[in-house]
Amino acid sequence: MYKSDLKRISDLASTWMENAMVKMQGYGWTAWKDEEKNSFTAETSVPGAYNLYQIDSDIFERLGSEELDETEKYRLIHDGRHLYMSVDDRCGPPYDIVFDEDYEKICPWAKVVSCGMTWPTELTDAAVEIFASEEDNRQQRREKRRKREKESKP
Repeated sequence: MYKSDLKRISDLASTWMENAMVKMQGYGWTAWKDEEKNSFTAETSVPGAYNLYQIDSDIFERLGSEELDETEKYRLIHDGRHLYMSVDDRCGPPYDIVFDEDYEKICPWAKVVSCGMTWPTELTDAAVEIFASEEDNRQQRREKRRKREKESKP
């Protein structure tokens, strides 16, 4: 295949995906509604931090409200379920945290920012158990941990 063919295929796939998706964007955030799956996702990005979230329809609708300012909309997204985080804030070594291994399937539109140093699964499990902000991830992390433990036993 020629590069031009690959580019054309990529452009067609992007066009198809965007036609099935509704996009909202503001300062430091982008939110998507997948009309086929009726799912809602968002990303926030500022220098030193990139995050992916699964949000609900209420949050998505409120992001379109004229009543909220950009700061309120940015914070509102953080009420969703955290899927992925990349931090490079110069306060320590950069790192990535994968809260849900399916983040690429949940957010196929995302051009994920990564520093390349991902936290181990065990550390992510511990953080999810400790931090109240990650409470929405506890159930799915516990289920996946039980599955991993079951598969590792002889």
